[in-house]
Amino acid sequence: MKDPGLLSAFVDNLVSRLFSLVEEKYKLYKGFEGDVTFLMRELPMITSAIDGQLLGQDDHILRLSVEELRHVAHEMEDCIDHIMYDASWDQQPWYCKYMKSGRKRKSRSQLGEEMQHLRYRLEEALQRQQRYSVSHSSSSQLAQSSWDQHVLPDDLVGIDAPLEELLEQLAEAEGQPKQLRVISIVGFCGLGKTILARELYNSEIGKQFEERAWVSGTHGDPGELLSEILRQLNKPDLVTSNVNQLSADLCNFLNNKRYFIVIDGMRSDQWSIVKSAFPRDVSSRIVVTTKIQSVANTCSSTHGYIHKMRRLDEKHSKQLFLRNACPGEYSDYLQPDSAAILNKCDGQPLALTTVGHFMRKKSWPTGQDCEDVCNKARFYDLQSGDDTLDRMHQVLTHDYASLPSHALKACFLYFAMFPSNHPVRAKRIKSQWIAEGFLQPTNLCNDPAAENFEKLMNQNIIQPINVSINTKVKTCKTYGMMHEFITLKSLCENFITLFDGGELQPNHARRISLHHNGITDEASFNIDLSLVRSLIVFGKAGKDMLNFNKYQLLRVLDLEDCTDLQNDHLREVCNLLLLKYLSLGGNVTSLPKEIKQLKLLETLDLRRTNVKILPTEVIQLPYLIHLFGKFKLRDKAMQDELQKFLASGKCKLQTLGGFLVDESEGFAELMGYMKKMRKVKIWCESSATSTKLTTLQKAIQEFIHDEKDASNDPRSLSLYFDGCSEDFLKDLKAPCYLRSLKLQGRLLELPGFVTALRRLRELYLQSTKMTADLLTALTNLTHLQYLKLIADELEEIHIKDKALPRLLGLCFVLQRPTFPKVEKGALPFLKSLQLLCKDMNGLCGIQINGFTRLSEVMLDCRVTDGTKANWVRAAKEHPNRPIVVLKRAIPPKVDHGGDSTAAGKTENEIVDCSVLSEEQVQETHTQMPHDETDSAFNNMGQQVVCAALTGSSIANNGRVAS
Repeated sequence: MKDPGLLSAFVDNLVSRLFSLVEEKYKLYKGFEGDVTFLMRELPMITSAIDGQLLGQDDHILRLSVEELRHVAHEMEDCIDHIMYDASWDQQPWYCKYMKSGRKRKSRSQLGEEMQHLRYRLEEALQRQQRYSVSHSSSSQLAQSSWDQHVLPDDLVGIDAPLEELLEQLAEAEGQPKQLRVISIVGFCGLGKTILARELYNSEIGKQFEERAWVSGTHGDPGELLSEILRQLNKPDLVTSNVNQLSADLCNFLNNKRYFIVIDGMRSDQWSIVKSAFPRDVSSRIVVTTKIQSVANTCSSTHGYIHKMRRLDEKHSKQLFLRNACPGEYSDYLQPDSAAILNKCDGQPLALTTVGHFMRKKSWPTGQDCEDVCNKARFYDLQSGDDTLDRMHQVLTHDYASLPSHALKACFLYFAMFPSNHPVRAKRIKSQWIAEGFLQPTNLCNDPAAENFEKLMNQNIIQPINVSINTKVKTCKTYGMMHEFITLKSLCENFITLFDGGELQPNHARRISLHHNGITDEASFNIDLSLVRSLIVFGKAGKDMLNFNKYQLLRVLDLEDCTDLQNDHLREVCNLLLLKYLSLGGNVTSLPKEIKQLKLLETLDLRRTNVKILPTEVIQLPYLIHLFGKFKLRDKAMQDELQKFLASGKCKLQTLGGFLVDESEGFAELMGYMKKMRKVKIWCESSATSTKLTTLQKAIQEFIHDEKDASNDPRSLSLYFDGCSEDFLKDLKAPCYLRSLKLQGRLLELPGFVTALRRLRELYLQSTKMTADLLTALTNLTHLQYLKLIADELEEIHIKDKALPRLLGLCFVLQRPTFPKVEKGALPFLKSLQLLCKDMNGLCGIQINGFTRLSEVMLDCRVTDGTKANWVRAAKEHPNRPIVVLKRAIPPKVDHGGDSTAAGKTENEIVDCSVLSEEQVQETHTQMPHDETDSAFNNMGQQVVCAALTGSSIANNGRVAS
C-alpha cells in the first residue's frame, strides 16, 4: 500500500513551489495565472482530505486515489520546475544561451499546455470523487510484542550489568532522602527496554514494594492509564472518566504506601497530566520506558534517573545470534561466519533474535546463507511471508509511522540515500532537505531543518556518532535494520532509485543514489535522468552517470565521495540552473567561471576538493548562504566589481568556512561588506604581511562589533594563526559580541577582547602551553557554557569559588596531566568533565563530589586500569552516579580545511578495551540541544569512544539533578 502521508507532504511542497512561481524572479508564470491560482486553491484541500482520512475522519469532501494523485503531483512538480528552469534560462546572458543552444528545452507554449492539462486532470479527479478512495491507515499503536512477553531469563544476553545498575536505583539506599524516584529507560525500538523493565519488576527487590502495578502507556489516554493502575491495585471500579478525580483517588490510595509502578511506552502529554497522582515520599519508584528522549527528560526531571539503552557489543551480538540461529545439539560444530549478519543487525537484540530464528528454519546457517540474507534483507519481509520476520517489520513500521509529521517522514527516508553504516554529517543532510524543498522556513521557525533533525534525534530513530563538547550532533547514521526498512519503503514509494550492485532495474528516477560502482552494466544504462532532483554518488560514478547534459532539474548534487569526478565535468554542472546544493570531491582542482550561472545555489562545499583559488563569481551568487573550503581570492581585476556587489546588500552569505590570509589581497578586504555573515573560519599563513594582518584585524573588529549591546545572533569566529604572531589580536576592543570563538596559535596571554565579548557561550583554545595568567583570565567569563583547552601542558592554577558560574561542559586535551585545582563552589552547573590525557595517574587531585550536577566523566582510554578503577569508584560515590566514558583523542591535523569525516570511517565508534570487571564504562550521551547554531567546538580529529562493556547492552545511565 502506498503511503498517503508521504503524498500529503509532497502536495504541501507543491503548494510552496506554486507560490514561488509568483515571486519576482519567476515572471514566466504570466499567461497561466488562472491555472496556477486554481492549483494553489485546490491542492491544500487535497492535503486536508488525505490527512483527514489518515485520521479516520469520513466527513471530508474528497476521497482520492493515492497512486493516481501521486502521478498527477509528480507531473505538476515537473511542470513547475520546467517553468523555473525556463525563467532561469531567460536570465542568462546571450552568449551562455548560444553555448547551450543544443540543450533540449520546452517551449513556452508547451509549458502552458502542460499546466492546462494538469488543471484538467485534477478537475476530472474531483468530479469523479466517488471513484477514488484512500484506505484507512492502520493504527500506529503496536501491540506488545510476543517476543517481549515470552523471552525467558536464561535467553537474555548482556543484561546483567544494566540490571544490576538499575536495581541499585530501585533499592532504598541508606542515608538517602525518602522520595519518589522516576527511572526512565529510553532508546531505539528493539533494544529491550520492556524486557529490562520486566526483569526489574519481577526481581526480588521489585517484589518488596507494598503496592505494584504494570500498565501500558502506548494508547496515550491519561484517564485510561490511571484507571488501569487503580484496577491493578485492586481499587474498586469508579464510575468516572474525569482525570482530575482519578488522579485524586489514586493519590489518596497510594498515600503513605511504598509503591512500584511500571509504565511501558510513556508519552509526554500523559506524564504532565498524571504526575500529580503519585505521592512523592516513602521512597516509591516509577519505571517509565519510552523511545522519546524528551519524555525521559520530563519524567525524570526531579530526583530521577535516565538509563539510555544502546546496542549490544560484538561479543554479545554473536552470542545472541548463534543462540537463536544454531540448534543446541550442534553447539560444538563449526560456527557459521556471522560477521555480515552482525553488521547488518547493528547490535539490536530484536533484529539478532528475529534473523536468528529465520536462519534456524534454514537448518544449519552457512556463511553463504548469512551473506544472502544480508544482501536481500530489505526484501525478505515482502517475499518470504514469514511471520518471524513480520514481527520485526511490525516494530519498525510502528516506529516510522509514529513520527509526528509527514514532512519529518520524508526527511527520515532521505537517509536511505546514504549507504548503511555510512556516517552522515548533520549539516550535510539538513542542507539537502532544504534544497529538496521538504521543509520551508516560516515566521515561527526560520531553521526548519535543524528543528526536524532535533525531532529525529529526540525520537531515538537515528544514532549519533560524533558529538561535540557542546552536545551538538555532528555526524549520525540510521540503525542497521531500520536502514533496510527505510530503503525498502523509499524504493516502493519511488522516493529514491538505488544503484548498489543489486538487481534493481528502475524505470524512472527522481532521486538517485549510487553506491560503490553500483552500475554493473553501463552498456544497458538507459534510465531517463532529465527529471532527477537529487544525485548522490559514493565511489566511481561512470561516464553515463556523470554526463550532466542528461540532467536538467537537479536541485541536490552531492559528489564529495565521487572518485572519478574531474574538472572537465564542471562546465556541464554549471548548466544545472535549478541547483541549490553542490558538494564536490574527486580530482577537482579549479572551478570554471561559468559557475556564476548557478544563481539559485545556496550551499557550495569544496572541502573534499583541491580548489585553492576561488573565482570571484562564486561570491556574487545571489542566493549563496553556505560556502565551505580553504581558499584565496586572486582576481584583482574583479575586486572593485565584487565590492560593488557586496555593498549593494545583495549578498546572502552567512557561512564562510573559510579563507586564507597571505601577502595578497583577498577576503579580508571584502569581509566588512558581508553584512549577513554569521560564521567565519580564517587561516593566517606565515607569509601574511603586517599590512594584511592589520586589514584582517579591522575586518574582525567589524565582524564582532556589538551595536548598542543588541546582538543576539549565532555569530562564530574560528581563527588559526600558527604561522604568525598573535599581536594583531591585541587591538580588538569592546563593544564586541560572539557566541562562539575558536583560537589556535601561540597564546601567551588571553587576548583582551575575549573577556570583553558579551555573552560568549563557547570557547576553544589550542596552544603549546597555557600560562597561569591566561587560565586565570578564563575564570572571569561569567556567561561561558562550554570550554575546551588543548595544550601540551597547563601552568598551575586554582579555579576559585564561584568561578565560571554557567559552565556546563569542560574539556582538557593534554600531553601532560597538569590539571587545575578546583575549589569547592566553582563550576556549580558543570555536567560534563572531559580529562583526555593518556598519562593521567589516578584522580590527579580532582574531587568531583563538588560538582553537584555532574552527569559524565570522560577519560583517555589509554590510561591504566588502576586509573579507570579509581574514576569508576569515584563516580559510584558521587550522589549523581555520573557515567564514565573512555575516549581516545587523535592528534589534530595541520590542515583544517578538509572534511573531518573520512570516507568509510566514523568519527566515533565503539571499540573493545580491557577494563576491570567491576566497571561499567559507557557510551556518550547525545541528546540534541535546543540551540542548533554552528559551534567552534569541532573535534580536532577522529575520536574513538571505548565502551568497556562487561555484559552490558545498555548505556548512558545518569541521574538528572533536581
